[in-house]
Order: sequence, then C-alpha cells, then structure tokens
Amino acid sequence: MERHLDYDLDRIRQSLLRMGGLVEKMVADATQALVDRDTPLARAVVDRDHEIDLLEIEIDEDCHSILSRKQPTAVDLRFLVAVMKINSDLERIGDSAVNIAQSVEKLNEEPVLKPYVDIPHQSQLVQAMVRQSLDAFVRRDDRLAIDVCRGDDEVDGVYRKLFCELLGYMTEDREKVTRALHLLLISRNLERIADHSTNIAEDVIYYVSGRDVRHQTDQAATG
Repeated sequence: MERHLDYDLDRIRQSLLRMGGLVEKMVADATQALVDRDTPLARAVVDRDHEIDLLEIEIDEDCHSILSRKQPTAVDLRFLVAVMKINSDLERIGDSAVNIAQSVEKLNEEPVLKPYVDIPHQSQLVQAMVRQSLDAFVRRDDRLAIDVCRGDDEVDGVYRKLFCELLGYMTEDREKVTRALHLLLISRNLERIADHSTNIAEDVIYYVSGRDVRHQTDQAATG
C-alpha cells in the first residue's frame, strides 16, 4: 500500500515538473517572438495553452483521487495541498504567457516602438524564478524558496521603470499609445508571473517546514 502511494506521489511530482517546464518555455518563446518579430512562434505559444489546461485537470484529479482513496500522512498531505496550489499557479503562468504572445502578435504588425532590452531582461528574471521555485520543490529546499520570494522586488523594479518610460511615449505622441500599451501589458504579465512564482515558493516553504509565510515580510519568512 505504501509503495503504491509513493509511486502515485512521484507520478504527480513528475507531471507537475513537466507542466513547469512547459510554462517556462511558453514564457521564453513568447519573449523570443517579440524580439525576433516571429508571429508564428507567438501563435504556437497561444496554441500550447490547451495542453497546460489538460495537465492542470489531470494533476488535480490525481491529487483528489489519493485524498479520497488513501490516508496520506501529514507530510504527504502537505505535499498534495502544495501540489494543488502550485498546479493552479503554473496554469496561470501559462495564461500570462498566452497574454504576452497575443500582445506580441499585435506588436509585430506595427513598427518597433523602442529597443527590446528591458522586457527580455525582465523575462529572464521571471523564468529563473519559475525554474528555481520548482527546483526548491524538488529538493525540498526552503532556503532557495525564500530566495525566490526576494527576487520579486527586482522584477517589480523593472516594471516600474518601464511604466514611466512608456508613459512618456504615450504622452508625446498619440500614434504610439497602442504599441506602448501592449508593451506595458507584456511587462505587467511578466510581473504577474513573478508573483505566481513567489506563491509557488511560499507553498514550498509550507510543504517543507509547515510554515505559512504568506503576507509576511522577508524577515518573518526567514524566521
């Protein structure tokens, strides 16, 4: 019975990591589609959303099946609760990647408004947060999870700086407003991905140590 449970838990873990890899690639591809003005790549990101939705349903169903048929220990119960919450955040990261790709499709129809430097940098930061939050989950490393939470401030800083710059474009020339808004939406969606990565990291801390660090400061999180 215990061996069967271990097998089921490992299968869920692998499915969650597969989903994480897919959504991270969606973010990377959506960003690359912007830089390269590659509309087919942006469309491929949008089309991939269905696969993420199916994985979310599959993982949730597997977790509920274990909860209803078996009696997991406290640690395994925390694992399942964390997985279901992480699963939801990964699906939302996929949604944000789709939003980015859809804005890219619009932007690729227009002349480039400005050099694409800050958005690729912001994207690299959030991709690292997604990857590290899942690494923390696999390794049961709450210290790494805390580092992920702290990384959110840098992403927010890029967003604020870009917001001010794009606001200048919008006020100086009405013809630039639409393009500036799409770039702002892309940056905003990247900022949301960072928030979801922080949520995942907080769930990892709960899974590993049983501590709920939501809405706490860094000092409280580190104990």
